[in-house]
Amino acid sequence: MDVLYTLLTFIAFSFLGLFIALCFIMLTLFMGKSIGDPEYAPVKGTTFSQLFHFNTLHNYHAEMAKTHPTCRLLALHESDVYTVDTRNVEHILKTNFDKYSKGKYEQGVLTDLFGEGIFNVDGEKWRQQRKLASYEFSTRVLRDFSCSVFRRNAAKLVRVISGFSHEGHVFDMQDLLMRCTLDSIFKVGFGTELNCLEGSSKEGSEFMKAFDESNALIYWRYVDPFWRIKRFLNIGCEATLKRNVKLIDDFVHGVINNKKAQLAVQQDSNVKEDILSRFLMESKKDQTTMTDKYLRDIILNFMIAGKDTSANTLSWFLYMLCKNPLIEEKIAQEVRDVTSSHESESDIDEFIANLTDATLDQMHYLHAALTETLRLYPAVPTDGRTAEAPDILPDGHKLKKGDGVYYLAYGMGRMCNIWGEDAEEFRPERWLNNGIFQPESPFKFIAFHAGPRICLGKDFAYRQMKIIAMVLLHFFRFKLANGTKNVTYRVMFTLHMDNGLPLCAIPRS
Repeated sequence: MDVLYTLLTFIAFSFLGLFIALCFIMLTLFMGKSIGDPEYAPVKGTTFSQLFHFNTLHNYHAEMAKTHPTCRLLALHESDVYTVDTRNVEHILKTNFDKYSKGKYEQGVLTDLFGEGIFNVDGEKWRQQRKLASYEFSTRVLRDFSCSVFRRNAAKLVRVISGFSHEGHVFDMQDLLMRCTLDSIFKVGFGTELNCLEGSSKEGSEFMKAFDESNALIYWRYVDPFWRIKRFLNIGCEATLKRNVKLIDDFVHGVINNKKAQLAVQQDSNVKEDILSRFLMESKKDQTTMTDKYLRDIILNFMIAGKDTSANTLSWFLYMLCKNPLIEEKIAQEVRDVTSSHESESDIDEFIANLTDATLDQMHYLHAALTETLRLYPAVPTDGRTAEAPDILPDGHKLKKGDGVYYLAYGMGRMCNIWGEDAEEFRPERWLNNGIFQPESPFKFIAFHAGPRICLGKDFAYRQMKIIAMVLLHFFRFKLANGTKNVTYRVMFTLHMDNGLPLCAIPRS
């Protein structure tokens, strides 16, 4: 009886504790949030509702935005405001830039993976990294070096796909593109030959897997109210994340140490082609700030910008071409016209040698098709800032200090009031005027961010994507392995395809 009484008492107190915890959460969620006040954005639920829609989160946000262009989901300590209003986007990213930051909550979620890299800091550290990176991206040395790397890895990619095509095998194009762009960013960014595409680097493959899994696990924190407890107890997904981050850290610190050793041998050389070498040269001026930990953070932030964004966009681009074969043929014809080549020309190295800056600049239809892909499938589907002071958005809605403001790039690409009644159609022609590419306002086309934090690697990314796209479409026609199956995304910071992109490649010659 005593055991039964003790057990019943324990169960009763457990339920009481759970009830009290739930009451506390409900009070925290709904008290002091100005619910029903028309001066604040309308409430469409709580942030916990995102848990139930997690696998289709970006579509859930887009559907909300179609009826309420600016709305709120209540969080424990503040409101999270979601908007597709271009005026609001310009306000938080440019007009009132100084009133918004990453915010302590956001930084707390991201720090374990991204540390104090450029995407996760504000103030002086952001300005320092931005200034140095801006200088590096503008140098002719880096541009020429990166182009040679992109061309070389594009040639490797063609040869790998040729092998699959010859054997009649289905292959995962997203995985190949991830490996190709990872090789490129490691060579351009860190001066390291990873050889992940050719499968000769087990460490590189493990690193890529750990990084992609960490990307998803970190994003899960936004809908997991218990992630801090799990991290403290080192259980569940937080234990997996910790193991992955350890693997990532060991690999990156190895890259840094190897580069330091190389530079010690090459002290007499003033030409430092890769970005890490230039940051290491800078670290000699400020060894207190530029620690190995800080360099690790900088590297990982550059890596997600250089690998994920380009590979994801090219994956969605090829998916859309498979769905729209006439557009695929238009681009292939543009490649032939601009390069004065023919389908029967099969020398990969000779073809790639002709892909100069002047050639890339003439590829207006390809540029439009890549941009149209980014409109519908932005590499970073949701991003945002935190209000550091009370503010009023251009649409009239008030914000309280600490409120998060998220702009929905994925949703914005599907808004008819922004792009017209055909907003959800893949139509590259919307970007062309008499055959010449015409850009839109970055606050309307937000794929590369906007304002003072606009992406420094935009031209870098387009250059890589154009080279790879031109080479692939010159040598192959692509077909979906299963044309009846819709491809969807995996929810993480960048818009990965869920379960990859199985394709078949048919040689054009």
